[in-house]
Amino acid sequence: MSLRTVLTYEDYAALPADGRRYELHEGEVSVTPAPSPQHQETTGNLFALLHAHVRRQRIGKLFVAPIDCILSQTTIVQPDLAYVDVPALSLISERGSEGPPTLVVEVLSPSSRAIDRGAKAQLYARYHVPHYWIVDPGLRTIDAYQLTAGQYQPSGRIHGAASAALPPFADLALAPDAIWP
Repeated sequence: MSLRTVLTYEDYAALPADGRRYELHEGEVSVTPAPSPQHQETTGNLFALLHAHVRRQRIGKLFVAPIDCILSQTTIVQPDLAYVDVPALSLISERGSEGPPTLVVEVLSPSSRAIDRGAKAQLYARYHVPHYWIVDPGLRTIDAYQLTAGQYQPSGRIHGAASAALPPFADLALAPDAIWP
């Protein structure tokens, strides 16, 4: 019988700054390679659109990776984008977000597709992140989910050429041609 070592925030903070993207998922280290240029450009475009809206409306703060979202002492994730609305701004500290952001956005890469749709979605639901977007640059889609009774339910989708608003930004129509590289 082997005992599993459960890592904590302190262990996470001691990991080397070697350019890799480290996360802790329930005490276990998860490492993903650097994102592709398409991933980075899509993330940047989406950040610019959302950041302008969040700032103009003064409805919270938007962060781009790397930002530590400390969901527990043994679960620290770095979503591609994290939005914290005004009522939750007290969660922001020098370490990152000390609790669930209002929205996390994961932009899929070939190396992250299964994790973002599976393990990370489950972690975000377990730690009560109200809104989760999965952005697929290859399919040019954004699937929005809202946490309901502990599980994510679809709450909107962007695909094709039509602009659409997604929760929690009901007053922001996102134009697909402004998102995709």
